[in-house]
Amino acid sequence: MYYCKKCLYPSTKPDLWFTEEGVCGACHSYETRGSYDWSDAKNQFHKLMRENKKNPKYDCIVPVSGGKDSTYQVWRMLAEGYNPLCVTAPTDFLTPLGRRNIENLKNLGVDYIEVSVNRDVRKKIAKYSLRSVGDIQWSEHVLIYTVPVHIAVNFNIPIIVWGECGQREYGAGRPEDAKMVLFDRRVLEEYGSLNGQRVSDLLSIPGVSSKDLYFYEYPEPDTVEGLGLKGIYLDNYFEWHGITNVVISQALGFEVSPNNIVGTISNYENLDNYVHGIHDYFKYLKFGFSRSTDIACNLIRRKLLTREDAIFLVAKNDGVYPSEYLDKSLQEILNYYSVTSDEFHEICDDYTDYSLFKRTPAGELVRRSDGSPSLISNFNQYKNHIE
Repeated sequence: MYYCKKCLYPSTKPDLWFTEEGVCGACHSYETRGSYDWSDAKNQFHKLMRENKKNPKYDCIVPVSGGKDSTYQVWRMLAEGYNPLCVTAPTDFLTPLGRRNIENLKNLGVDYIEVSVNRDVRKKIAKYSLRSVGDIQWSEHVLIYTVPVHIAVNFNIPIIVWGECGQREYGAGRPEDAKMVLFDRRVLEEYGSLNGQRVSDLLSIPGVSSKDLYFYEYPEPDTVEGLGLKGIYLDNYFEWHGITNVVISQALGFEVSPNNIVGTISNYENLDNYVHGIHDYFKYLKFGFSRSTDIACNLIRRKLLTREDAIFLVAKNDGVYPSEYLDKSLQEILNYYSVTSDEFHEICDDYTDYSLFKRTPAGELVRRSDGSPSLISNFNQYKNHIE
């Protein structure tokens, strides 16, 4: 495993690419946007919105979770003079703080649609996906993309306004995808965290049938093309900055946690879902990095954190065992999905890449005081030192 010369992204990050100089795709993409003409981009945004208006009331759909970014997205659309229809599929296990932030977002002066899929089926899918692909949030990753498209088709609204392009902000995907303009079915299938699992695979779950999976399926291509659907990224038209989004959202009533969120270096992300801690822990087991790294890298690029200070923060917080999350213990969270502690630890072991972690001479994992495995890391081991 080696790291980007400028930030802390490792070579194990899925779909990450590096320049010959050892700079990761996320840093490269950010640097190339220094000469971007934001004034012209804003004009192009307004032109696109005018040319694609079909619904007489709503100008666009904004997929929302109530988090800092979606709160900012809604505010930005209102500030630019548009009337968005906000759409969400609530998370697997919504927290009280997450619900308050959704209610706050609704108070900004928008219409809002919340699609709640069958809860029992969703629990079964979460448990199945934890074992099948190591992702207890698989349903959430699908529904956040498919539900807004279903609503767009049904309400004849051809513009969906997403936030940042992940291929640009986080360096995932092919180099050319850093210039991506539109989100479509291909992006969902390649980069939507499906982990190779198809919706049709869910039919193997006892008690799950095709009638339960309507919102999990992307609408038929002919229907989407007939609408002329365009999923646009707001960061193509307005500068995107997570910290700015927090400041604006807090001014609008968005609540942060009184404490840093486990496995992160912030108190303003991953506030809405009790299983975020499990998801981020599995990311650490699979790839040797987690949410602390993502946040730190974004701050490094924007010169708000030095690489040296980020190393200290990431080493302290990445991959912390999620013994509790916000106000619930891990056991309470697992009980919600009918997963025992023994099952959980067995699945953890199945998805742990042993080559990334320290081991005893007998091959056993060396664990930190919290019980999580200890990473073999050398943050100054760069790409060109390997080749």
